[in-house]
Amino acid sequence: MDLNVLIVDDSAAIRKILVRVLSQTDLPIKQVHEANDGSEALKIVEANDVSLILSDINMPNVDGLELLTQLRVSPKWKDLSVVMITTEGSQAKVLEAVQLGAKGYVRKPFTAEQIKEKVLACLKPAA
Repeated sequence: MDLNVLIVDDSAAIRKILVRVLSQTDLPIKQVHEANDGSEALKIVEANDVSLILSDINMPNVDGLELLTQLRVSPKWKDLSVVMITTEGSQAKVLEAVQLGAKGYVRKPFTAEQIKEKVLACLKPAA
């Protein structure tokens, strides 16, 4: 199964690091899309067949939690795998993301192994 991944972060440097990290994994990645915020991400999801989203929580305009909320209310995207990648120190925000349907989260700074582990966990069929 080829993956179409969407990386959502207002930092171009973080997006570039994530693209590099994904390329270092042996995951079957077909395409990587990038968005500056949740608003841009929603447009990309609408126009492309995205199978996984790696999203920051804290972003201007539409943040990661609002993005997750909007994805979950749509029958088309309610099961889309989303992993939050954040500097967020507040456990409450991370818990909120999980309650909204995030499949997991990784704190910045992260390692390639942490990203790969979370992505693989998303790809496993639910038991």
